[in-house]
Amino acid sequence: MGNKLLIVDDDHLILKMLEDSFAGDEFELFLEKDVDAALRRIMSDRPNVAILDICMPKKSGLEVLQEAKKIDPGLAVIITTGFSSTQNAIEAMKRGAYDYLTKPLDLHKLKSVVNKALECNLLNRKVHYAGRPEQITEAETAEDIMIGSSPEMIEIWKMVGQVADSDAAVLIQGESGTGKELLARAIYNNSRRKNRPFLAVNCAAIPENLLESELFGHEKGAFTDAHARRIGKFEQCNGGTIFLDEIGEMSLANQGKLLRVLEGQEFQRVGGNETVKVDVRVVTATNRSLVNSVKEKQFRIDLFYRLRVVSFFLPSLRDRHEDIPLLINLFLKKFSKKYGKNIKGVAPEAKELLLANPWEGNIRELKNVINSAVVFCKGDILLAEDFSSFLQARSGFREIDLETAGDDYCAVFGKMLEPLFDTICHKNNGMVYENINMGLEKALIRMALGKHNNNQVLAAKLLGISRNTLRDRIERYNIA
Repeated sequence: MGNKLLIVDDDHLILKMLEDSFAGDEFELFLEKDVDAALRRIMSDRPNVAILDICMPKKSGLEVLQEAKKIDPGLAVIITTGFSSTQNAIEAMKRGAYDYLTKPLDLHKLKSVVNKALECNLLNRKVHYAGRPEQITEAETAEDIMIGSSPEMIEIWKMVGQVADSDAAVLIQGESGTGKELLARAIYNNSRRKNRPFLAVNCAAIPENLLESELFGHEKGAFTDAHARRIGKFEQCNGGTIFLDEIGEMSLANQGKLLRVLEGQEFQRVGGNETVKVDVRVVTATNRSLVNSVKEKQFRIDLFYRLRVVSFFLPSLRDRHEDIPLLINLFLKKFSKKYGKNIKGVAPEAKELLLANPWEGNIRELKNVINSAVVFCKGDILLAEDFSSFLQARSGFREIDLETAGDDYCAVFGKMLEPLFDTICHKNNGMVYENINMGLEKALIRMALGKHNNNQVLAAKLLGISRNTLRDRIERYNIA
Protein backbone atom coordinates (compact mmCIF):
# COMPACT_ATOMS: atom_id res chain seq x y z
CA MET A 1 0.00 0.00 0.00
CA GLY A 2 1.87 3.07 -1.24
CA ASN A 3 -0.75 5.75 -0.43
CA LYS A 4 -0.99 7.07 3.13
CA LEU A 5 -3.99 8.62 4.91
CA LEU A 6 -3.65 10.51 8.22
CA ILE A 7 -6.80 11.00 10.34
CA VAL A 8 -6.59 13.53 13.21
CA ASP A 9 -9.52 13.83 15.64
CA ASP A 10 -9.77 13.93 19.44
CA ASP A 11 -13.04 11.97 19.35
CA HIS A 12 -12.29 8.26 19.75
CA LEU A 13 -15.63 7.22 18.19
CA ILE A 14 -15.03 9.26 15.06
CA LEU A 15 -11.51 7.89 14.74
CA LYS A 16 -12.88 4.36 15.00
CA MET A 17 -15.66 5.07 12.48
CA LEU A 18 -13.22 6.49 9.93
CA GLU A 19 -10.75 3.68 10.54
CA ASP A 20 -13.47 1.12 9.78
CA SER A 21 -14.63 3.11 6.77
CA PHE A 22 -11.21 3.26 5.11
CA ALA A 23 -9.93 -0.12 6.32
CA GLY A 24 -10.81 -1.91 3.08
CA ASP A 25 -9.30 0.76 0.81
CA GLU A 26 -5.76 0.90 -0.54
CA PHE A 27 -4.47 3.19 2.19
CA GLU A 28 -1.93 2.88 4.95
CA LEU A 29 -3.83 4.49 7.85
CA PHE A 30 -2.37 6.69 10.60
CA LEU A 31 -4.71 7.66 13.47
CA GLU A 32 -3.78 10.49 15.83
CA LYS A 33 -5.67 12.18 18.71
CA ASP A 34 -2.87 14.64 19.52
CA VAL A 35 -1.89 17.49 17.16
CA ASP A 36 1.81 17.38 18.01
CA ALA A 37 1.90 13.66 17.28
CA ALA A 38 0.09 14.36 14.01
CA LEU A 39 2.71 16.95 12.97
CA ARG A 40 5.51 14.50 13.82
CA ARG A 41 3.72 11.90 11.73
CA ILE A 42 3.57 14.29 8.76
CA MET A 43 7.29 14.94 9.11
CA SER A 44 8.30 11.27 9.39
CA ASP A 45 5.80 9.40 7.17
CA ARG A 46 4.75 12.01 4.61
CA PRO A 47 1.09 11.01 4.20
CA ASN A 48 -0.63 11.89 0.91
CA VAL A 49 -3.91 13.04 2.46
CA ALA A 50 -4.92 14.20 5.96
CA ILE A 51 -8.41 14.47 7.47
CA LEU A 52 -8.16 17.08 10.23
CA ASP A 53 -10.81 18.16 12.74
CA ILE A 54 -10.88 21.94 13.24
CA CYS A 55 -11.61 21.78 17.01
CA MET A 56 -8.59 20.17 18.66
CA PRO A 57 -6.98 20.55 22.11
CA LYS A 58 -3.80 22.65 22.33
CA LYS A 59 -4.14 24.12 18.81
CA SER A 60 -6.99 24.75 16.38
CA GLY A 61 -7.17 22.76 13.20
CA LEU A 62 -6.38 25.93 11.24
CA GLU A 63 -3.11 26.34 13.14
CA VAL A 64 -2.25 22.69 12.57
CA LEU A 65 -3.10 23.11 8.88
CA GLN A 66 -0.68 26.03 8.60
CA GLU A 67 2.13 24.12 10.33
CA ALA A 68 1.45 20.99 8.28
CA LYS A 69 1.72 22.99 5.05
CA LYS A 70 5.11 24.31 6.16
CA ILE A 71 6.33 20.74 6.67
CA ASP A 72 4.83 19.39 3.43
CA PRO A 73 3.32 21.99 1.05
CA GLY A 74 1.95 19.19 -1.17
CA LEU A 75 -0.09 17.51 1.60
CA ALA A 76 -3.81 17.49 0.73
CA VAL A 77 -5.68 18.45 3.92
CA ILE A 78 -9.45 17.98 4.36
CA ILE A 79 -10.82 20.03 7.27
CA THR A 80 -13.86 18.66 9.16
CA THR A 81 -15.99 20.52 11.70
CA GLY A 82 -19.16 20.13 13.70
CA PHE A 83 -19.80 23.89 13.63
CA SER A 84 -20.43 25.35 10.20
CA SER A 85 -18.75 28.74 9.92
CA THR A 86 -18.34 30.74 6.72
CA GLN A 87 -15.25 32.49 8.06
CA ASN A 88 -13.61 29.23 9.08
CA ALA A 89 -14.30 27.81 5.63
CA ILE A 90 -12.70 30.84 3.99
CA GLU A 91 -9.70 30.73 6.35
CA ALA A 92 -9.23 27.01 5.78
CA MET A 93 -9.19 27.41 1.99
CA LYS A 94 -6.91 30.43 2.20
CA ARG A 95 -4.42 28.46 4.31
CA GLY A 96 -4.29 25.70 1.71
CA ALA A 97 -6.97 23.17 2.71
CA TYR A 98 -8.12 20.91 -0.11
CA ASP A 99 -11.74 20.88 1.13
CA TYR A 100 -13.92 21.77 4.12
CA LEU A 101 -16.64 19.31 5.27
CA THR A 102 -19.21 19.60 8.06
CA LYS A 103 -20.28 16.91 10.51
CA PRO A 104 -22.07 14.56 10.65
CA LEU A 105 -19.85 13.30 7.87
CA ASP A 106 -21.35 11.78 4.73
CA LEU A 107 -18.92 8.86 4.38
CA HIS A 108 -19.67 8.38 0.68
CA LYS A 109 -18.87 12.04 -0.02
CA LEU A 110 -15.83 11.94 2.27
CA LYS A 111 -14.41 8.95 0.38
CA SER A 112 -14.95 10.72 -2.92
CA VAL A 113 -13.18 13.85 -1.64
CA VAL A 114 -10.29 11.76 -0.24
CA ASN A 115 -9.80 10.04 -3.60
CA LYS A 116 -9.78 13.37 -5.43
CA ALA A 117 -7.39 14.82 -2.85
CA LEU A 118 -5.10 11.82 -3.33
CA GLU A 119 -5.10 12.38 -7.08
CA CYS A 120 -4.25 16.06 -6.52
CA ASN A 121 -1.40 15.12 -4.15
CA LEU A 122 0.08 12.62 -6.60
CA LEU A 123 -0.08 15.15 -9.44
CA ASN A 124 1.72 17.73 -7.30
CA ARG A 125 4.79 15.60 -6.79
CA LYS A 126 7.96 17.25 -7.84
CA VAL A 127 8.87 17.00 -11.52
CA HIS A 128 12.48 16.08 -12.29
CA TYR A 129 14.75 16.52 -15.27
CA ALA A 130 17.11 13.79 -16.39
CA GLY A 131 19.30 13.43 -19.43
CA ARG A 132 20.28 9.79 -18.93
CA PRO A 133 18.48 6.80 -17.37
CA GLU A 134 21.22 6.25 -14.80
CA GLN A 135 20.48 9.70 -13.35
CA ILE A 136 17.05 8.51 -12.22
CA THR A 137 16.90 7.07 -8.71
CA GLU A 138 14.64 4.21 -7.69
CA ALA A 139 12.50 6.56 -5.61
CA GLU A 140 11.98 8.86 -8.58
CA THR A 141 10.52 6.16 -10.81
CA ALA A 142 7.29 6.53 -8.83
CA GLU A 143 7.12 10.22 -9.74
CA ASP A 144 6.51 12.13 -12.96
CA ILE A 145 9.91 12.82 -14.50
CA MET A 146 10.72 15.00 -17.48
CA ILE A 147 13.47 13.28 -19.40
CA GLY A 148 15.33 13.94 -22.63
CA SER A 149 18.71 14.78 -24.13
CA SER A 150 17.59 15.86 -27.59
CA PRO A 151 18.66 19.37 -28.68
CA GLU A 152 15.02 20.51 -28.51
CA MET A 153 14.66 19.41 -24.87
CA ILE A 154 18.00 20.90 -23.85
CA GLU A 155 16.86 24.28 -25.18
CA ILE A 156 13.62 23.94 -23.20
CA TRP A 157 15.56 23.16 -20.02
CA LYS A 158 17.72 26.24 -20.56
CA MET A 159 14.60 28.38 -20.94
CA VAL A 160 13.13 26.93 -17.73
CA GLY A 161 16.25 27.99 -15.86
CA GLN A 162 16.03 31.49 -17.33
CA VAL A 163 12.34 32.18 -16.67
CA ALA A 164 11.42 30.06 -13.63
CA ASP A 165 12.27 32.73 -11.06
CA SER A 166 10.46 35.53 -12.87
CA ASP A 167 6.75 36.21 -12.52
CA ALA A 168 6.23 36.36 -16.30
CA ALA A 169 3.15 34.66 -17.74
CA VAL A 170 4.03 31.47 -19.63
CA LEU A 171 2.23 29.87 -22.59
CA ILE A 172 3.04 26.22 -23.36
CA GLN A 173 2.00 24.83 -26.74
CA GLY A 174 2.23 21.28 -28.03
CA GLU A 175 0.29 18.20 -29.08
CA SER A 176 -1.66 16.10 -26.59
CA GLY A 177 0.60 13.75 -24.65
CA THR A 178 3.80 15.79 -24.97
CA GLY A 179 3.96 16.71 -21.27
CA LYS A 180 2.66 20.28 -21.07
CA GLU A 181 1.50 19.93 -17.46
CA LEU A 182 4.84 18.39 -16.48
CA LEU A 183 6.61 21.40 -17.95
CA ALA A 184 4.29 23.75 -16.06
CA ARG A 185 5.11 21.93 -12.81
CA ALA A 186 8.81 22.02 -13.66
CA ILE A 187 8.66 25.82 -14.01
CA TYR A 188 6.81 26.01 -10.68
CA ASN A 189 9.19 23.63 -8.87
CA ASN A 190 12.19 25.70 -9.93
CA SER A 191 10.63 29.06 -9.05
CA ARG A 192 10.73 31.06 -5.83
CA ARG A 193 7.00 30.25 -5.47
CA LYS A 194 7.64 26.51 -5.08
CA ASN A 195 6.61 26.55 -1.41
CA ARG A 196 3.33 28.25 -2.25
CA PRO A 197 0.27 26.58 -3.83
CA PHE A 198 0.18 25.17 -7.35
CA LEU A 199 -3.29 24.53 -8.79
CA ALA A 200 -4.18 23.09 -12.19
CA VAL A 201 -7.51 23.86 -13.89
CA ASN A 202 -8.65 22.22 -17.13
CA CYS A 203 -10.65 24.97 -18.82
CA ALA A 204 -12.21 22.49 -21.26
CA ALA A 205 -13.51 20.19 -18.52
CA ILE A 206 -15.60 22.81 -16.71
CA PRO A 207 -18.85 24.12 -18.25
CA GLU A 208 -18.59 27.73 -19.40
CA ASN A 209 -21.21 29.00 -16.94
CA LEU A 210 -19.30 27.46 -13.99
CA LEU A 211 -15.75 28.34 -15.01
CA GLU A 212 -15.96 31.92 -13.71
CA SER A 213 -17.08 30.67 -10.28
CA GLU A 214 -14.36 27.99 -10.32
CA LEU A 215 -11.64 30.55 -11.00
CA PHE A 216 -12.84 33.55 -9.02
CA GLY A 217 -15.33 32.12 -6.49
CA HIS A 218 -18.85 33.31 -5.72
CA GLU A 219 -20.89 34.85 -2.94
CA LYS A 220 -23.81 33.14 -1.21
CA GLY A 221 -26.95 33.50 -3.33
CA ALA A 222 -25.06 34.51 -6.49
CA PHE A 223 -26.98 31.80 -8.39
CA THR A 224 -29.37 28.94 -7.68
CA ASP A 225 -26.92 26.47 -6.15
CA ALA A 226 -24.73 29.05 -4.40
CA HIS A 227 -25.70 28.06 -0.83
CA ALA A 228 -22.51 29.49 0.67
CA ARG A 229 -19.57 31.70 -0.26
CA ARG A 230 -16.93 29.83 -2.25
CA ILE A 231 -13.28 30.75 -2.62
CA GLY A 232 -12.06 30.41 -6.22
CA LYS A 233 -8.80 28.97 -7.53
CA PHE A 234 -7.12 32.35 -7.94
CA GLU A 235 -7.79 33.23 -4.30
CA GLN A 236 -6.69 29.78 -3.09
CA CYS A 237 -3.53 30.16 -5.16
CA ASN A 238 -2.52 33.57 -3.76
CA GLY A 239 1.27 33.77 -3.72
CA GLY A 240 1.59 30.68 -5.89
CA THR A 241 1.11 29.52 -9.47
CA ILE A 242 -2.06 28.62 -11.36
CA PHE A 243 -1.94 26.38 -14.44
CA LEU A 244 -4.79 26.88 -16.92
CA ASP A 245 -4.81 23.92 -19.30
CA GLU A 246 -6.67 23.95 -22.63
CA ILE A 247 -6.86 27.75 -22.50
CA GLY A 248 -7.93 27.78 -26.15
CA GLU A 249 -11.29 26.27 -25.15
CA MET A 250 -12.22 29.22 -22.91
CA SER A 251 -15.19 31.29 -24.09
CA LEU A 252 -14.70 34.90 -25.21
CA ALA A 253 -16.71 36.15 -22.22
CA ASN A 254 -14.44 34.36 -19.72
CA GLN A 255 -11.36 35.44 -21.70
CA GLY A 256 -12.31 39.06 -21.01
CA LYS A 257 -12.63 38.38 -17.29
CA LEU A 258 -9.28 36.58 -17.20
CA LEU A 259 -7.62 39.48 -19.02
CA ARG A 260 -8.77 41.92 -16.34
CA VAL A 261 -7.28 39.71 -13.62
CA LEU A 262 -3.97 39.42 -15.46
CA GLU A 263 -3.74 43.18 -15.89
CA GLY A 264 -4.67 44.20 -12.35
CA GLN A 265 -4.22 41.05 -10.22
CA GLU A 266 -7.65 41.75 -8.77
CA PHE A 267 -11.21 40.55 -9.31
CA GLN A 268 -14.64 40.30 -7.73
CA ARG A 269 -16.32 37.03 -6.79
CA VAL A 270 -19.44 36.19 -8.78
CA GLY A 271 -22.34 38.08 -7.19
CA GLY A 272 -20.03 40.16 -4.99
CA ASN A 273 -18.88 43.76 -4.76
CA GLU A 274 -15.68 43.25 -2.77
CA THR A 275 -12.46 43.58 -4.80
CA VAL A 276 -10.06 40.75 -4.03
CA LYS A 277 -6.35 41.41 -4.65
CA VAL A 278 -4.04 38.47 -5.35
CA ASP A 279 -0.46 37.74 -6.37
CA VAL A 280 -0.62 34.77 -8.75
CA ARG A 281 1.66 33.63 -11.55
CA VAL A 282 -0.26 32.30 -14.55
CA VAL A 283 0.96 29.42 -16.72
CA THR A 284 -1.30 28.32 -19.59
CA ALA A 285 -1.24 25.50 -22.12
CA THR A 286 -3.01 24.53 -25.32
CA ASN A 287 -2.84 21.90 -28.05
CA ARG A 288 -4.53 24.29 -30.47
CA SER A 289 -2.98 27.05 -32.56
CA LEU A 290 -3.95 30.23 -30.75
CA VAL A 291 -2.73 32.23 -33.75
CA ASN A 292 -5.40 30.55 -35.89
CA SER A 293 -7.96 31.03 -33.12
CA VAL A 294 -7.17 34.75 -33.08
CA LYS A 295 -7.58 34.92 -36.87
CA GLU A 296 -10.93 33.12 -36.58
CA LYS A 297 -12.06 35.58 -33.87
CA GLN A 298 -12.30 32.77 -31.30
CA PHE A 299 -9.51 34.07 -29.07
CA ARG A 300 -8.81 37.64 -27.97
CA ILE A 301 -5.61 39.02 -29.44
CA ASP A 302 -4.93 41.19 -26.34
CA LEU A 303 -5.21 38.14 -24.07
CA PHE A 304 -2.99 36.12 -26.43
CA TYR A 305 -0.16 38.64 -26.13
CA ARG A 306 -0.73 38.96 -22.36
CA LEU A 307 -0.37 35.18 -21.92
CA ARG A 308 2.56 34.80 -24.31
CA VAL A 309 5.15 36.82 -22.42
CA VAL A 310 7.24 33.63 -22.41
CA SER A 311 6.34 30.93 -24.93
CA PHE A 312 7.37 27.26 -24.93
CA PHE A 313 6.66 24.80 -27.73
CA LEU A 314 6.97 21.13 -26.72
CA PRO A 315 8.02 18.99 -29.70
CA SER A 316 6.16 15.80 -30.55
CA LEU A 317 7.87 12.51 -29.74
CA ARG A 318 8.47 11.79 -33.45
CA ASP A 319 10.52 15.02 -33.58
CA ARG A 320 12.74 14.00 -30.65
CA HIS A 321 13.50 10.46 -31.82
CA GLU A 322 16.69 10.14 -29.77
CA ASP A 323 14.68 10.50 -26.55
CA ILE A 324 12.58 7.39 -27.19
CA PRO A 325 15.20 4.93 -25.74
CA LEU A 326 15.49 7.12 -22.61
CA LEU A 327 11.72 7.12 -22.14
CA ILE A 328 11.53 3.36 -22.74
CA ASN A 329 14.08 2.76 -19.96
CA LEU A 330 12.29 5.18 -17.63
CA PHE A 331 8.87 3.54 -18.08
CA LEU A 332 10.42 0.08 -17.91
CA LYS A 333 11.87 0.88 -14.48
CA LYS A 334 8.65 2.49 -13.33
CA PHE A 335 6.30 -0.36 -14.27
CA SER A 336 8.72 -3.15 -13.33
CA LYS A 337 8.76 -1.72 -9.82
CA LYS A 338 4.99 -1.18 -9.81
CA TYR A 339 4.20 -4.79 -10.77
CA GLY A 340 7.00 -6.39 -8.75
CA LYS A 341 8.88 -7.70 -11.79
CA ASN A 342 12.62 -7.80 -12.51
CA ILE A 343 12.69 -6.88 -16.19
CA LYS A 344 16.22 -6.04 -17.26
CA GLY A 345 15.71 -4.53 -20.67
CA VAL A 346 14.19 -4.61 -24.15
CA ALA A 347 15.25 -7.02 -26.89
CA PRO A 348 16.87 -5.31 -29.96
CA GLU A 349 14.05 -6.31 -32.34
CA ALA A 350 11.47 -4.99 -29.85
CA LYS A 351 13.34 -1.70 -29.58
CA GLU A 352 13.37 -1.40 -33.39
CA LEU A 353 9.61 -1.94 -33.40
CA LEU A 354 9.14 0.85 -30.87
CA LEU A 355 11.49 3.23 -32.68
CA ALA A 356 9.62 2.68 -35.96
CA ASN A 357 6.22 3.56 -34.47
CA PRO A 358 4.93 7.11 -35.23
CA TRP A 359 3.63 7.65 -31.65
CA GLU A 360 0.76 9.91 -32.61
CA GLY A 361 -0.25 9.95 -28.93
CA ASN A 362 3.29 11.00 -28.04
CA ILE A 363 4.77 10.19 -24.60
CA ARG A 364 1.39 9.23 -23.12
CA GLU A 365 0.92 6.54 -25.79
CA LEU A 366 4.46 5.17 -25.34
CA LYS A 367 3.93 5.02 -21.58
CA ASN A 368 0.70 3.03 -21.97
CA VAL A 369 2.30 0.55 -24.41
CA ILE A 370 5.25 -0.08 -22.06
CA ASN A 371 2.80 -0.48 -19.16
CA SER A 372 0.82 -3.14 -21.07
CA ALA A 373 3.96 -4.95 -22.25
CA VAL A 374 5.34 -5.19 -18.70
CA VAL A 375 2.02 -6.65 -17.49
CA PHE A 376 2.08 -9.41 -20.12
CA CYS A 377 5.86 -10.08 -20.11
CA LYS A 378 6.69 -13.64 -18.96
CA GLY A 379 10.48 -13.33 -18.73
CA ASP A 380 13.06 -10.74 -17.73
CA ILE A 381 13.39 -9.17 -21.21
CA LEU A 382 10.64 -7.44 -23.17
CA LEU A 383 10.37 -9.21 -26.54
CA ALA A 384 8.84 -8.02 -29.79
CA GLU A 385 5.82 -10.26 -29.17
CA ASP A 386 5.11 -8.37 -25.95
CA PHE A 387 4.60 -5.21 -28.04
CA SER A 388 3.46 -6.34 -31.45
CA SER A 389 -0.07 -7.30 -30.38
CA PHE A 390 -0.76 -3.80 -29.02
CA LEU A 391 0.80 -2.01 -31.97
CA GLN A 392 -0.83 -4.34 -34.52
CA ALA A 393 -4.23 -3.87 -32.91
CA ARG A 394 -3.74 -0.14 -33.09
CA SER A 395 -2.69 -0.12 -36.75
CA GLY A 396 -5.24 -2.77 -37.67
CA PHE A 397 -8.03 -0.63 -36.33
CA ARG A 398 -7.00 2.21 -38.62
CA GLU A 399 -7.00 -0.13 -41.65
CA ILE A 400 -10.64 -1.14 -41.16
CA ASP A 401 -13.15 0.62 -43.38
CA LEU A 402 -15.80 1.74 -40.90
CA GLU A 403 -18.10 2.76 -43.76
CA THR A 404 -18.42 -0.84 -44.95
CA ALA A 405 -18.77 -2.13 -41.37
CA GLY A 406 -22.17 -0.46 -41.04
CA ASP A 407 -23.75 -0.89 -37.62
CA ASP A 408 -22.10 -4.29 -37.02
CA TYR A 409 -18.67 -3.78 -35.50
CA CYS A 410 -17.94 -7.50 -35.18
CA ALA A 411 -15.22 -7.34 -37.83
CA VAL A 412 -13.71 -4.25 -36.21
CA PHE A 413 -13.37 -5.81 -32.77
CA GLY A 414 -12.48 -9.20 -34.22
CA LYS A 415 -9.45 -7.75 -35.95
CA MET A 416 -8.45 -5.89 -32.80
CA LEU A 417 -8.85 -8.91 -30.51
CA GLU A 418 -7.35 -11.58 -32.77
CA PRO A 419 -3.65 -10.92 -32.00
CA LEU A 420 -4.45 -10.63 -28.27
CA PHE A 421 -6.96 -13.42 -27.87
CA ASP A 422 -4.65 -16.30 -26.89
CA THR A 423 -2.97 -14.15 -24.24
CA ILE A 424 -6.32 -12.94 -22.92
CA CYS A 425 -7.66 -16.52 -22.70
CA HIS A 426 -4.55 -17.67 -20.85
CA LYS A 427 -4.70 -14.78 -18.41
CA ASN A 428 -8.49 -14.77 -17.85
CA ASN A 429 -9.45 -18.44 -18.08
CA GLY A 430 -13.16 -18.73 -17.25
CA MET A 431 -13.60 -14.93 -17.07
CA VAL A 432 -12.93 -13.93 -20.70
CA TYR A 433 -16.49 -12.82 -21.51
CA GLU A 434 -16.92 -10.80 -18.32
CA ASN A 435 -13.50 -9.11 -18.42
CA ILE A 436 -13.68 -8.23 -22.13
CA ASN A 437 -17.14 -6.70 -21.69
CA MET A 438 -16.04 -4.75 -18.61
CA GLY A 439 -12.92 -3.52 -20.39
CA LEU A 440 -14.85 -2.42 -23.47
CA GLU A 441 -17.48 -0.60 -21.40
CA LYS A 442 -14.81 1.15 -19.33
CA ALA A 443 -12.89 2.17 -22.47
CA LEU A 444 -16.05 3.51 -24.13
CA ILE A 445 -16.92 5.61 -21.08
CA ARG A 446 -13.38 7.00 -20.82
CA MET A 447 -13.33 7.94 -24.51
CA ALA A 448 -16.79 9.51 -24.38
CA LEU A 449 -15.82 11.58 -21.33
CA GLY A 450 -12.54 12.55 -23.00
CA LYS A 451 -14.31 13.59 -26.20
CA HIS A 452 -16.60 15.92 -24.25
CA ASN A 453 -14.00 17.17 -21.74
CA ASN A 454 -15.54 15.19 -18.85
CA ASN A 455 -19.01 16.67 -19.37
CA GLN A 456 -21.19 13.80 -18.12
CA VAL A 457 -24.39 15.08 -19.72
CA LEU A 458 -22.87 15.16 -23.21
CA ALA A 459 -21.00 11.86 -22.69
CA ALA A 460 -24.21 10.08 -21.61
CA LYS A 461 -26.05 11.51 -24.63
CA LEU A 462 -23.29 10.32 -26.97
CA LEU A 463 -23.36 6.79 -25.50
CA GLY A 464 -27.15 6.66 -25.45
CA ILE A 465 -27.39 5.91 -21.72
CA SER A 466 -28.86 7.82 -18.79
CA ARG A 467 -26.65 10.07 -16.68
CA ASN A 468 -27.41 7.90 -13.63
CA THR A 469 -26.13 4.85 -15.51
CA LEU A 470 -23.00 6.76 -16.52
CA ARG A 471 -22.39 7.87 -12.92
CA ASP A 472 -22.85 4.27 -11.74
CA ARG A 473 -20.23 3.03 -14.23
CA ILE A 474 -17.80 5.84 -13.38
CA GLU A 475 -18.00 4.85 -9.71
CA ARG A 476 -17.94 1.11 -10.42
CA TYR A 477 -14.81 1.34 -12.59
CA ASN A 478 -13.20 4.11 -10.50
CA ILE A 479 -12.79 6.32 -13.55
CA ALA A 480 -11.05 9.58 -12.58
